[in-house]
Amino acid sequence: MNCNYRRLTVVGAGLAALLSAAAPVSAQTAPSVGAAQSFAVLGGTTVTAAGTGSVINGDVGVSPGTSITGFPAGAVVVPPFSTHVNDGAAIAAQTSATALYNTLAALGSGTVLGPELGGLTLTPGTYSFSSTANIASGTTLTLTGGGIFIFKVGSALTANVLSNVLLINGANPCNVFFQVTGAATLNGLNFVGTVVAQAGVTLGTGATLAGRALTTSAGAVTLSGGNTIGGCSAAAGGCPTISLAPATLRNGTVGVPFTQTLTGSGGTAPYTFGVTTGTLSAGLSLTPAGVLSGTPTTAGTSTVTVRGTAADGCFAELPLAMTIVTAVPTLPQFFVVLLATGLAAAGWVRLRRGTV
Repeated sequence: MNCNYRRLTVVGAGLAALLSAAAPVSAQTAPSVGAAQSFAVLGGTTVTAAGTGSVINGDVGVSPGTSITGFPAGAVVVPPFSTHVNDGAAIAAQTSATALYNTLAALGSGTVLGPELGGLTLTPGTYSFSSTANIASGTTLTLTGGGIFIFKVGSALTANVLSNVLLINGANPCNVFFQVTGAATLNGLNFVGTVVAQAGVTLGTGATLAGRALTTSAGAVTLSGGNTIGGCSAAAGGCPTISLAPATLRNGTVGVPFTQTLTGSGGTAPYTFGVTTGTLSAGLSLTPAGVLSGTPTTAGTSTVTVRGTAADGCFAELPLAMTIVTAVPTLPQFFVVLLATGLAAAGWVRLRRGTV
């Protein structure tokens, strides 16, 4: 199983016209992040690791501000990446982040959506919101397809607690972009893409971002603790080999509750799981956490491909077949007792008659 990793390329001159031509609009190349390519976190005023246990797989920088706090006590930067306090790299990255924001803001509106993204399945294209954009608690936004996804948010972006963004059918976190006029608050379990916001980016406790948290010069980035960010930084040198388990699923039985958990290794935990091709056996479902469960309703064999995506955006896919068998009919215990009692009684009667 190979991990997929894509580097971003410079946008062509005709992208703006292409993106404004239809709804949804499908871009062929991703907008350039320029000198911000190696950065996973970039703030304008401050970068703060307020909690502990955060891991950043990419450079961390601030410019024109000069405050990066909470490193390494609250957050660690994975080598070869490092922190940059208004140095040449941070200044250049801030210039590129601002240019990226302006490029995205200048694009056509594409498909105009209502504020709620939870429960939607979207194909590559440009999507815009006149005001806020939201992913409700416990819901999932699914992005399907290998193209470019651009979201233009007129005000604030909020991913609520226990929300998820799921990528299927070749969707890549490095090809997802959120241009946020206000602040981005990412409290969900898993979020993806390059988020570039004017007012700031905040990751709630335990939230994971497969991509980048960038702000323009007036914004701040805050990590609440237990966060993992990265996966699209150029210096990462590609993805490690990710393994998914188990390689085979055990059989299930019609009418009998079934549970089996999928796991990933080799990348940055946690992993998000989803079915990319095929259909699970009737009665079963797979959660983003990798729990396959339910009560099968139909006998037969189903084959699916499951993708496990690490917190850093790297992923692997695993083909799985599952056979559901029909339950062997059994007599209820009450009838078994009656039958045994009846047979015993009949034998006793025959014995008595034979001795009379």
